[in-house]
Amino acid sequence: MRNPHRILHLCLSVSICGSPLFAAPELVTVKKIWDGAPHNAFTDLTRFHDKWFCTFREADGHVRGNGSIRVITSANGERWESAALLSEEGIDLRDPKFSMTPDGRLMLVLGGSVYEKKVLKERQPRVAFSKDGRTWTAPQRVLVKGDWLWRVTWHKGRAYGIAYSNASKATPTNEWTLTLVASDDGASFCPVTTLPVPNRANESTLRFLPNDDCVSLVRREGFPDNPDRDAWIGTSSPPYKDWHWHSAGMPIGGPNFIILPSGALVASGRENNAKPATAKTFVGAMTLDAVKAELILPSGGDCSYPGLVWHDGLLWVSYYSSHEGKTSIYLAKVRLPGEKQ
Repeated sequence: MRNPHRILHLCLSVSICGSPLFAAPELVTVKKIWDGAPHNAFTDLTRFHDKWFCTFREADGHVRGNGSIRVITSANGERWESAALLSEEGIDLRDPKFSMTPDGRLMLVLGGSVYEKKVLKERQPRVAFSKDGRTWTAPQRVLVKGDWLWRVTWHKGRAYGIAYSNASKATPTNEWTLTLVASDDGASFCPVTTLPVPNRANESTLRFLPNDDCVSLVRREGFPDNPDRDAWIGTSSPPYKDWHWHSAGMPIGGPNFIILPSGALVASGRENNAKPATAKTFVGAMTLDAVKAELILPSGGDCSYPGLVWHDGLLWVSYYSSHEGKTSIYLAKVRLPGEKQ
């Protein structure tokens, strides 16, 4: 019997399920859409009720002060206004990510951390829900202390995500644990399987193909004596307990990808992850063999963490960057020549 993962691998290596890969991305427009706080970072983007919603963390610095989660909205992507601000006393809220629940609510997954002099002392994921993108439930703790659930994707009525844990406080010699988790309500998560991804794997995005196979893109930190930081790409069929892994060929910070109308995959994140001074935010084609940084967005330094939405024949990308001095939120529109409009 033929290996279905091998068939999927070959399919995606040449094309994405029969559709040709798009040509190199082209930047159409880019503009700063928010810089209200001293440090504005870690974005996500979605369409909800025919409006744009972008979310990110506001704080005094990358790991300074207790961050709050800002949600902004726009009818056309040009003029933006604040829709909500989520905060929790004594907690640094970070890395908000959108998803849509089966009953039509907007969901946020976010991290809640406690820092003392920039040293992480405690963390636990939170979730919040909204019917209109403006009024949100109070952040509710999920999983356990030490976990970080970075993003969830809903598929057939269940929320799936990858939680990473460094309960031993992740000194350079500690390995981290990566666990696929699932939930029927977005609040009570149960483990599905442990994922054997080495070199301190952490931030992860999952997407589901039309045949129900799951694809993941996972960031890795590496070790001083094993500096391999290349992201890994994983694939699995239901019930998602057995995974097949392949190097993405490059380090990726804040990894995100989506499935386009043709079935092709497009990814974004931060390249040059080990060298902050030369870091850039990229957009490029993704297969099960690799991710390619084909288009470098105007960015630099403290940057990346993109949100991706395909809308009206363009890829809309929210991201943050410090290339103009202040760490701010940007929105780019990218054309993918050859992709269906």
